Amino acid sequence: MKRLLILFVLPIACSNQTEMNVDDLSNIEIDEEANLKWNPSYELVVDGFDIAWGFTWLPDGDLLVTEKSGHLFRVSNGQKTEISGLPDVKVQGQGGLMDIELHPNYAENDWLYITYASDEGGGRGANTALMRAKLTNDALTDQQVLYKGDPNSGKGQHFGSRIAFDNDEYLYFTIGDRGSRDLNPQDIYRDGGKVYRLLDDGRIPEDNPFFNTAGARTAIYSYGHRNPQGMEKNPFTGEIWTHEHGPKGGDEVNIIQPGKNYGWPVISYGINYNGTKFTDLTEKEGMEQPLWYWVPSIAPSGMAFVSGANYPNWQGDLLVGSLRFNYLMYCDVEDNKIVSEKPLFEDIGRVRAVEEGPDGLIYFSVEGAGIYRIKAPQ
Repeated sequence: MKRLLILFVLPIACSNQTEMNVDDLSNIEIDEEANLKWNPSYELVVDGFDIAWGFTWLPDGDLLVTEKSGHLFRVSNGQKTEISGLPDVKVQGQGGLMDIELHPNYAENDWLYITYASDEGGGRGANTALMRAKLTNDALTDQQVLYKGDPNSGKGQHFGSRIAFDNDEYLYFTIGDRGSRDLNPQDIYRDGGKVYRLLDDGRIPEDNPFFNTAGARTAIYSYGHRNPQGMEKNPFTGEIWTHEHGPKGGDEVNIIQPGKNYGWPVISYGINYNGTKFTDLTEKEGMEQPLWYWVPSIAPSGMAFVSGANYPNWQGDLLVGSLRFNYLMYCDVEDNKIVSEKPLFEDIGRVRAVEEGPDGLIYFSVEGAGIYRIKAPQ
């Protein structure tokens, strides 16, 4: 029989309350036998980053790192070089310079992809934009905006935004509901609260679920999301997995399917930050149940599957950053389901991004610190 630990967690103060669910005192059930089998440790790879929102590797092993404040860096042998030529980035609440991803065939075509908050277009404020560009002599060139959410909003919350490619090189990205809970997520004629799917040049695939729906945002692939800040292709199944912030409780992990409605805000396992309810429903016909959810919220950001054999018994499992509780969450995946979890490296700081490197090791960024690597056991 598995033994369960009850961990009483005190709220953690935070300046960004639109992301953090800080006023909750609850318990978490943690599986003590959660498939670790060893005592993982970590080491600092590169320091001096404030909010390293996203990072990825160039073919030569250099890192590209986005700073939310609107700066992009190339890191080579621990030395940072700032990349010039970024578009105008609107730093607004949770928005700024966000995710970065290379094309699967980057070595042949040199395309890289970035999401950022942009004030271009209609309305005051900003919304999430997706662009692609090439890197030439430490400058971005050949820039093309592939998608821009609209209208702009002066609200500071829920920009999303992660980028992923599937096995067929379709491009997925997320935009949060932009703080318009009752307006955007359930409406396929509006941006916000969605997962989008494009061809790598920004064209909309004709087999997108709403391609032939008059007036719909035809780039939408799924809807009913709150604020997805994690997205990754499962390397074993090819499916796109996401996680998203709930309000006070109800963070979710989902496997994205075309045209599906993931329920926000009609169904949820969370409540308002002031403790009141906004819905009495946790399930409804025609809306998807989460694969996994967290009560209390961990405020998830970034996620990575372990595809290699560097860590004992972790192959196929999932690692998720926690902004609220300052740890990395290990999720044991069996038969395409999360069956247990365990926090790692508690109190390390707000974990923003998680990636598996080309060396098969897991890297994660911590706000106000830098990028760390989980050591392979000796």
